[in-house]
Amino acid sequence: MIVVYFWDIEAGAVPFALLSMASDRFILSRSSNVGFFKSLGTGKGETFTPRDANPLRWGLIAEVKDINALDKSPVVKRWRTHCVHEFRAIIEPISSHGKWSKQEPFVPSVQNWEDKVIAITRARIAWKQNVRFWRAVPPVTAALKSATGLIAAIGIGEAPIGLQGTFSLWETPAALREFAYRNQAHNDAIAATKKYKWYSEELFSRFAVREIRGSINSSP
Repeated sequence: MIVVYFWDIEAGAVPFALLSMASDRFILSRSSNVGFFKSLGTGKGETFTPRDANPLRWGLIAEVKDINALDKSPVVKRWRTHCVHEFRAIIEPISSHGKWSKQEPFVPSVQNWEDKVIAITRARIAWKQNVRFWRAVPPVTAALKSATGLIAAIGIGEAPIGLQGTFSLWETPAALREFAYRNQAHNDAIAATKKYKWYSEELFSRFAVREIRGSINSSP
């Protein structure tokens, strides 16, 4: 099973968050309970430039054997001591295409799902294409924010530049498909991606939402 956390932290806890981004990776990589994982920074997801970054929200996505064990782990408990709000989603892969850090981390295990879904996109942007990519983002962002059936969407990334993606929560799979395949701005971006080869690595995954705790729309 996959679990995703987002923590909205106190303003004075930013140094803690920056240190934890490094230390958590060391701790989690040594855990027998955790498989693939990524510590994440977040942003508004509007331009995907450094000015989008939200220093008061941080996240974690992890494949785990025992969700309760991770929930009670020192890593999660430390974040809770500094956060004002926690969002947690337990999800299961419906589909996944592409790679994340040269891995194919999500093996589809759900079929015929018609309830809430989460989409996670992630890309490694080719350095010479950053400026072109940034210019193309605003129309897609505007279309996403106004999409029918969207509950929430934020930017995610492992670094302020070059390793970026989106996390979005949808009412139904049909709403997500409508945006992904029929929205003109999104289709134009897909065509530009193929033409200019923006990405040196990319991933698009959809997940069934098994459980949600907290709200992704909450903010400090």
